[in-house]
Amino acid sequence: MSLRSRIIEDPYYRFQSAFEIAVAADLGVKIDVNQAGVDDWLRLPGISIHQARQLVALSQAGVPFYSISDLVAALNIPLQRLQWLAPVLSFQYYDRSLVLPSVQINQATVAELVQIPQLALALATEIVNQREQGGKFTDLINLQQRLGLSGELIGELMHYLQF
Repeated sequence: MSLRSRIIEDPYYRFQSAFEIAVAADLGVKIDVNQAGVDDWLRLPGISIHQARQLVALSQAGVPFYSISDLVAALNIPLQRLQWLAPVLSFQYYDRSLVLPSVQINQATVAELVQIPQLALALATEIVNQREQGGKFTDLINLQQRLGLSGELIGELMHYLQF
């Protein structure tokens, strides 16, 4: 399989060199830095798991990245370490007032949970009770299985929950 095919077919292909970054850029591959997850960041050579988690945590906390300079400042590294990745980085602006509110399900109170559309008081109470008795929820599947929720309801809630 050619490099171009691997890059096109595998959205989590981990780039190994500046040449591969250039090929990806030619193919139109872009990583939206303000929406990127840990796996997205780990596609880039030279980005450690610690740095990827740090960037995701900052983004989730509402810190916008407008340029490579912002990434450099967030990671406290020299510009030269990231400058060559610019062809695959996309700096999009998102109006935070239009972003759906999200809740840390393993820390939220009943009052915070009921603010989520489609989440009734009884379910919010059950989430808190299950969390206290059975430990933290690990992901959407774990939540669905422990509470016996329908796929339809999970589909409606997944945009509001963080684990």
